[in-house]
Amino acid sequence: MDVLRTPDERFEGLTDWPFAPRYTQITDPDGTRLRLHHVDEGPGDQRPILLMHGEPSWAYLYRKIIADLVARGRRAVAPDLVGFGRSDKPASRGDYTYERHVAWMSDWLVRNDLKDIVLFCQDWGGLIGLRLVAAFPERFAAVVVSNTGMPVGQGKTEGFEAWLNFSQNVPELPIGFILNGGTSRDLSDAERAAYDAPFPDESYKEGARQFPALVPITPEHASIAENEAAWKVLERFDKPFLTAFSDADPITRGGEAIFQARVPATQKSKHVTLKGGHFIQEDAPAEIAALLDELVASLPQPEAVA
Repeated sequence: MDVLRTPDERFEGLTDWPFAPRYTQITDPDGTRLRLHHVDEGPGDQRPILLMHGEPSWAYLYRKIIADLVARGRRAVAPDLVGFGRSDKPASRGDYTYERHVAWMSDWLVRNDLKDIVLFCQDWGGLIGLRLVAAFPERFAAVVVSNTGMPVGQGKTEGFEAWLNFSQNVPELPIGFILNGGTSRDLSDAERAAYDAPFPDESYKEGARQFPALVPITPEHASIAENEAAWKVLERFDKPFLTAFSDADPITRGGEAIFQARVPATQKSKHVTLKGGHFIQEDAPAEIAALLDELVASLPQPEAVA
């Protein structure tokens, strides 16, 4: 596996991004070593709030939420998925599979020994993050899902079909443009540039190109059985499970109904609808931070948090 690494200078001076990088080395089963980046801000003895991004963003998506949570005395942990942000980027589209992404992030989670986690996940952060919950339910104290799903081959929305067609056919994948198009507000030029920063040229975008094609929307897609098995775990998950979908996302609108129908723990939780687009972290950061702060405050205090 050939691996690209975005030069550090691409991340210098990004607006609203004062956070120190942290790195974890993992090894793929083929022997390739990969460096994964994450942010870990706030008191280290506090319960980690795990913020998982999706396609084609990176941890920068959570910058305002991280700052808000830290100001409230909380601990925020935001990783970059392999192929995104400051994490390493395999150079071939064939290197990216759904199961490989789950394995990479599982390795990262265990190596950092996160426990008593409160998860907030959106887009592919949910497709992968919920698989982590299913694999390590004992490590999670609560879950918040937003503008995401865990498909098992039962079709797609018109919004997703349009995105799939665009992502697979546009000659150059315009990352900052995509992020701006998925928000209700207009991103500044500096914010768009920050989303473009991880990708010096098209060769760095193979993961971003591949992600839409990996969503298991047909019975012929890979990972259907694995997602079905994960749903069975979520159906037994007995800790707080909240939905916080947005009101103006053409891709996932209404997706909260699936979780509220299939995950019994949702019946004991207070759900919210946020105002904004697909990248709701850009449209409602204060509301998300307040929701997570309130959720953490409601949980029993663990005996010890790693």
